[in-house]
Amino acid sequence: MKWFSSILKNMDKTRWLILGLGGILLLVIALPTDSRNSDRQDAALQKSLDTAQQQEDLVKTYERQLTAQLEQTLGYMDGVGQVRVMITFQDNGENIVEKEITKSDSGSDSTQYQESAIYQETEGREPYISQQKMPTVEGVLVIARGGGDSAVKQNIQDAVMALFPLQAHKIKIVKMQKES
Repeated sequence: MKWFSSILKNMDKTRWLILGLGGILLLVIALPTDSRNSDRQDAALQKSLDTAQQQEDLVKTYERQLTAQLEQTLGYMDGVGQVRVMITFQDNGENIVEKEITKSDSGSDSTQYQESAIYQETEGREPYISQQKMPTVEGVLVIARGGGDSAVKQNIQDAVMALFPLQAHKIKIVKMQKES
């Protein structure tokens, strides 16, 4: 500690100036690196948000298509008449990422497995999605002009159960109100 205090006492103004300028130079060099990292982090965050928005848009499109197809199909059934359908989902689907699995034996009874995602080169480095699972249907509401008739209700319920893996209590069928 004595040697440090003796060095500080022996420094003149020129050396202090050089030391100060050297410190400022180090700060100037270090700051742009931080902003480049920040830009990369911002780009990664934006890409993640874009991917989430794309997934949400895909789910909404899937829901509209499924609803339109079910309405059209039920509308062809005898006695149903005009029909509106609402479908709810359990989840937002799932992207299955392709993984490479490596196996290593480290002794008599010990085997270790290591998984690592496989990446594809596009605009950046993205995981390779090998399969995309669509959302799982949780419930169906059917509002039909003929929904007050028990035979029509049963036919609608049977049709919905044939199309989706749903139990009867997850399907609600009601009569459509009369237009005034």
